[in-house]
Amino acid sequence: MEKEIIIPEGVTVEVDKEHAKVSGPKGDLRKEFKHFFDIKIKKEGNKIKISSTSERRRVKAMVGTIAAHLRNMIKGVTQGYTYRMRIVYTHFPITLKIEEGKVLINNFMGENTPRVAKIVGDTKIEVKGQDIILTGVSREDVGQTAANIEQACRISKYDRRVFQDGIYITEKGK
Repeated sequence: MEKEIIIPEGVTVEVDKEHAKVSGPKGDLRKEFKHFFDIKIKKEGNKIKISSTSERRRVKAMVGTIAAHLRNMIKGVTQGYTYRMRIVYTHFPITLKIEEGKVLINNFMGENTPRVAKIVGDTKIEVKGQDIILTGVSREDVGQTAANIEQACRISKYDRRVFQDGIYITEKGK
């Protein structure tokens, strides 16, 4: 089993047995592949080859997973990732305050204490009226930050069909 990834112009990739570092115009990312066994990662010219001698289904899946991680890292340092979210409320206007490492969601459902969502990694958050734009080079960090904001506004004691207040992901990707 072997997968190949072509490295585009302006991107440098350093790989060894357990680590990968990808640098590009938007920044650089590092990833550790310690838990993957029986897999070899080699850089040959402008290509990365991920291979395994095993024919087990689980190992083949791991080869595909490593290839996907490296493709996402390359896309992140060249184009970046953007998620768009929307604030939805009917009675109580929700306000957001961005502090160091967290987002404070004030006046959600008329609550006195703010709800808190953690900002993961180097994700940048921009609030424009009812829209929130999250950007960053790491797909995992941007996606997890969006999920943290969405989960912080989860309603549990009311009927979701009636009380639809919250902050929701409306668009993913570039």
